[in-house]
Amino acid sequence: MHVLKRLACFAAVAALALTGTVAPPPPEAAAATGDGYPTDSNIRYFGRWNTSDSSAFVSEWAGAYVTVGFTGTTVKLRQRNAVDLYASIDGGAFVAYKAVSGTVNLTPTKLASGTHTLRVSYRPVAGSYKGDAVFRGVILDSGARTVVPSVPSRIIEFIGDSITVGSGSSRPALSAYGWLTGERLGMGHTQIALGGACLVSAADGCFGLVDRWLRTGIASNAPNWDFGKYKASIVVINLGTNDVGHGVSGPAFQTNYVTLLKRVRARYPDASIYALKTFRKRYGTETQAAVKALTDAGDSKVHFVNTDGWIVESTDTTDNVHPNDTGHRKIADRLVALLD
Repeated sequence: MHVLKRLACFAAVAALALTGTVAPPPPEAAAATGDGYPTDSNIRYFGRWNTSDSSAFVSEWAGAYVTVGFTGTTVKLRQRNAVDLYASIDGGAFVAYKAVSGTVNLTPTKLASGTHTLRVSYRPVAGSYKGDAVFRGVILDSGARTVVPSVPSRIIEFIGDSITVGSGSSRPALSAYGWLTGERLGMGHTQIALGGACLVSAADGCFGLVDRWLRTGIASNAPNWDFGKYKASIVVINLGTNDVGHGVSGPAFQTNYVTLLKRVRARYPDASIYALKTFRKRYGTETQAAVKALTDAGDSKVHFVNTDGWIVESTDTTDNVHPNDTGHRKIADRLVALLD
């Protein structure tokens, strides 16, 4: 270990001689609070992150993001392979960075001296887009450090398919109703959603969230998620749009919806759960019946939400299915009024 440390110091001195700047230590050498590496306890993660590699935290579900406070006048991201990402500094508008990798400079113009806050989210994998949503930490000014950011104490979680991802909107997942609702309610938020997802794991391979919701990532063999990481205060479910195309019967849908509701309740004992009727009016009767099964059993914090009239397919969607930005804002308006 002492030899490795001497080698790291030698590398840093060599970098100083060649460039005039000290190279950042390798990720495996960093573990201290304030250093900006993924394991830094000053960094706050929202949503599901695979932390098995301490030098590279991975988010596969839509709407995951990271928040960190920092001192100094500049901040850079450490990325791996190409990815589209969004970054906001000090509560400003999110700036889009397309197909960036390696060291990403978020402050080409220096900030004023002081303490700042950074939020970063990654474009979710969907269709032909396969970006590498990996957070490897931040690089700060010499002598600067991370600090604990101010973040919401309550979290709202959205479970769904491509509609919840925000496919077809301008900035998935930031322009999707889930992100918009969470922001307006002043809550932490995440979208456990994937394009093409069903409720039921159909025989033809449809991705069934009744099972996959339990996972850290989207693969069927992904590690089980540690539900001790956070407890959602509100859960909003929007599933059923895709099951029709995969031959899922009404009774099978209803049975699996009851299973999902029970699984959510078991992991989030105090959460209010809202089951939305799909905007295409599919499995509405079965969704309502699944909710009734839980309320009849004494769970008063599970609710069916009739979404009829929330959006107009001809004007508020891109293809009669996926809401456009206007459609997502209308859905968020309804949810905020319901949940606030």
